[in-house]
Amino acid sequence: MKTKEIILGYLGIRLKNILSKLSDSAFEKIEEIRFRVNRPLIILKGGESFFIRGDGHFSRNIKQAFIINQKDLVDTLQMMGEYSLYAFEEEIRNGYITLPGGHRVGLVGKVVMENGNLKTMRYIGGMNIRISHEVIGCANKIIPYIINGKNIYHTLIISPPKCGKTTLLRDLIRQISNGISDNFIGLAVGVVDERSEIAGCYQGIPQNDVGIRTDVLDCCPKVEGMRMLLRSMSPDVIAVDEIGKVEDIYAIEDVINGGVKLICTVHGSSILDIQRKPVLKELIQKKIFERMILLNYKNGPGSIEDIIDGTTLKSLI
Repeated sequence: MKTKEIILGYLGIRLKNILSKLSDSAFEKIEEIRFRVNRPLIILKGGESFFIRGDGHFSRNIKQAFIINQKDLVDTLQMMGEYSLYAFEEEIRNGYITLPGGHRVGLVGKVVMENGNLKTMRYIGGMNIRISHEVIGCANKIIPYIINGKNIYHTLIISPPKCGKTTLLRDLIRQISNGISDNFIGLAVGVVDERSEIAGCYQGIPQNDVGIRTDVLDCCPKVEGMRMLLRSMSPDVIAVDEIGKVEDIYAIEDVINGGVKLICTVHGSSILDIQRKPVLKELIQKKIFERMILLNYKNGPGSIEDIIDGTTLKSLI
């Protein structure tokens, strides 16, 4: 099913009507769709934001913009919950809903607390649909640098927000899992997909291509997930997105000591930037990561700025 068909199927009638006027090719280029009550509908594509006119065309003139109302969001939330919001209570508590295809819907509104913990969210005032894009082959340039004989190097992907780190990680997982050549036939990969962004699981089934030898723990905290995979799935490689918490380091050490290779991502603009975080500084000083991939947005998402040997901190390109 095309991205456009999936997204339209979960929108309220007014939003569905306005966005259905976009061509399939235009829809495929969209990165985010933002709805805010009593504010313009905003589309992000190519790193730029646009309004949508009543005829479905892009515009930069706010006077021509389609304006969202409260009912638009209520109707849309009901569609996304398939008229059973109880089933999505855990996801809503985390601030998002995952749609088929791995598309993630961020939510903001009135937060309800109970005993000091976030219980749920009500009176939704805004949504951000982040369109999941698979870019098959986007890791081709990186693969030769992380292959180590019949195995891989421990790898860290460093990237500012919206520079394609998760898209790159997904394609790395796919290629490592499927195999690349007669000399590298593929490894068993365990993925801890805490926010359902890597595999884009829907009801436990990956909607994105993460390879034939890949097992996914969906909506599972990283620390628990890494240890569960070690105990139960005998992975050759474990992949996780966005490390950085103190408890992450202990699970990472368990993975390393278990003889399993690791691929992680982290938000940052440089090695110096991530070294300001004590946990990551310790990992780099211990030379845990044998390869570090730096991304930027110079030529669009996934642009490679540098590939660094983590044992010497020298560039490999």
